[in-house]
Amino acid sequence: MICREGCGACCIAPSISSPIPGMPFGKPAGQRCVQLSLDNLCALFGLPERPAVCAAFNADPEVCGDSDQDAVRILGWWEQMTA
Repeated sequence: MICREGCGACCIAPSISSPIPGMPFGKPAGQRCVQLSLDNLCALFGLPERPAVCAAFNADPEVCGDSDQDAVRILGWWEQMTA
């Protein structure tokens, strides 16, 4: 699956425990990453400062569903189930 440009669910729904520029302690689930632009694009995409966990995320129908709203819901559910 190709990532839906402008979705941003993976930068909002899950917690990220590794440091992110501007968020040295990571981010809690449900909070927007400070590197997520207003049009839901990663400001660090392709840069070495992008956390490895973010670069390793692969869009997949099982976690991204059929829409941006599905992705937030499914990723949020996975966050709760693995917390």
